[in-house]
Amino acid sequence: MAELLPYVDVTEFQFLFALLCIVFNPLFWNLVARWEYRTHSLTSLFGSPYTACYSLGTVLLFLAIFRSHCFTEAMKTQPRLDALETPGVYYLGLMMIGVGAILVVSSFLALGFVGTYLGDYFGILMEKKVTGFPFSVMENPMYWEALLTYLGLALMSSSPAGLILTAVVALTYKVAILFEGPFTENIYRKKEESEKRK
Repeated sequence: MAELLPYVDVTEFQFLFALLCIVFNPLFWNLVARWEYRTHSLTSLFGSPYTACYSLGTVLLFLAIFRSHCFTEAMKTQPRLDALETPGVYYLGLMMIGVGAILVVSSFLALGFVGTYLGDYFGILMEKKVTGFPFSVMENPMYWEALLTYLGLALMSSSPAGLILTAVVALTYKVAILFEGPFTENIYRKKEESEKRK
């Protein structure tokens, strides 16, 4: 990544704003979801855990769209790298976006809206862990989808800035997983303990 830095103006506004959006989104959803889990404030506000979850999910969906917009705008303001401007790199990027699309659609179909958008933090728990595709081949497929999509966009745009921003996405998701994984496992562990006591 260090060899890409001469091709990127890291002080440019669009780049910095995209960076902020990339870091903000998982921070926001983790903080809000944990707050909801501990206080049930959104459930109280909306009168139902389902309505609250759908409302938060809608906000998160719009934040994801906005982040993607900022990502593409940041790439437009930065230089392109001639070494990446080949048909092979372009089609590799396109293929990554295609694989990402398969991952996000299949994940969404397996989890549903509520499962995708933190329903377990609202007390809406799945009966059992989802183990079908794509969860049968990888953990956190939606994070992999985002990573593949951003990497694909960066390659198709021959954008060193896009590659650096993709690395930030990967790092941000790695940190998010360290917090989310154990917390979510604890939610389901408590569910199992509660069911055993019945």
